[in-house]
Amino acid sequence: MIPVTDTIALDEAELEESFIRGSGPGGQNVNKVATAVQLRFNARRSRSLPDTVAIRLMKLAGSRLTNDGIIVITAQRFRTQERNRQDALDRLLDLIRQATEVPKPRRATRPTLASKQRRLETKGRRSDIKKGRGAKPGFD
Repeated sequence: MIPVTDTIALDEAELEESFIRGSGPGGQNVNKVATAVQLRFNARRSRSLPDTVAIRLMKLAGSRLTNDGIIVITAQRFRTQERNRQDALDRLLDLIRQATEVPKPRRATRPTLASKQRRLETKGRRSDIKKGRGAKPGFD
């Protein structure tokens, strides 16, 4: 079990890793060794996550989420496979920790009387400026 928070721990069986060749600089090593890691986690079917956390997690994942509810994280920042594995896992755990935070509900507010008056005064000033543009002084 991988601890995420005090109440949530992930089962290692729910994580699926595959190793691919990394792109970018690295010389001949890049062409020979599969050091990049693709970590897959099925957020929709996970028994480790509460439903509310799983829903928020899928919203946070964005383009990393597939149509089947699987989060795919690719790590290729480092030259070694082990560091990339740890990097991918850390990024997934950070994403889950963000999903555990319950967003603060927005409370509807109304504009104050002073702000309404300022808005109307500004509108009046703009109106006077625009009226002055159209009227050309004429000769009597």
